[in-house]
Amino acid sequence: MMLRCRFRSLALATICLLLPLGGAKAQCQLPESGTARATGVADARSILLDDGREILLAGIETAPSWPQAQIALAQRVAGKHLTLHGLSTQPDRYGRFTAFASVSGSETPVQYDLVREGLVRVSGHHDAAGCRSDLLALEQAARTAKVGLWSDPVYDVQKADDPMAIAAGRGDFALVEGKVRSVRESGGTIYVNFGRLWSEDFTATIPKRLESRFTAANLAPHTLAGRHVRIRGFVEERGGPWIELRHPDQIEFADLRQ
Repeated sequence: MMLRCRFRSLALATICLLLPLGGAKAQCQLPESGTARATGVADARSILLDDGREILLAGIETAPSWPQAQIALAQRVAGKHLTLHGLSTQPDRYGRFTAFASVSGSETPVQYDLVREGLVRVSGHHDAAGCRSDLLALEQAARTAKVGLWSDPVYDVQKADDPMAIAAGRGDFALVEGKVRSVRESGGTIYVNFGRLWSEDFTATIPKRLESRFTAANLAPHTLAGRHVRIRGFVEERGGPWIELRHPDQIEFADLRQ
């Protein structure tokens, strides 16, 4: 797959220019998993196929209150033949198969277009494989250019020292950024604290049983203390707002991306 820049506005043209030269070629080298015709979409990241399957687009998260994403996806794929890449062998609990998808004849996954135009955000799941670095570069460029949902402060990266703003998005996917004040362990949970009061401030948690997963990715929890990090996930509330971290892909070192 080659990452090709297609743009409809000056802002999108800027995104292409902002991408590093090394990002001009997609790192996403996934095996082809066949083709099928799309009959429509179920939502902003789910495609219905003529063989009865439903494809969940890997690597992205949508904002439920941003309908432009579903409209854009439908315009790109409805009635067209798609090439699937990295198709999961088993469906999820909703019967959906996870994959990257491109319109046949194109080398660019539709996920790339949606992220590039600021219609979706990169997920914290590990289903993006080698495509993740491409997707993050596109997301950062879209955010810099303030296109799509990045033009709305509600969807932009939230500041960890503003727990009330984070809590307002309870139940939704969010990006939160700030300096880790401390890392503590209690029972079966590791607490990555962004403030002094767990009952009020923002906190990220890591299940103790998953600690080795983070350590293997050079993200041992205790090394996060004092670092400026950006995390992504679904906001919950237990005292103060919090996000559970289950995979290293949910963490970025924001102090290396400024």
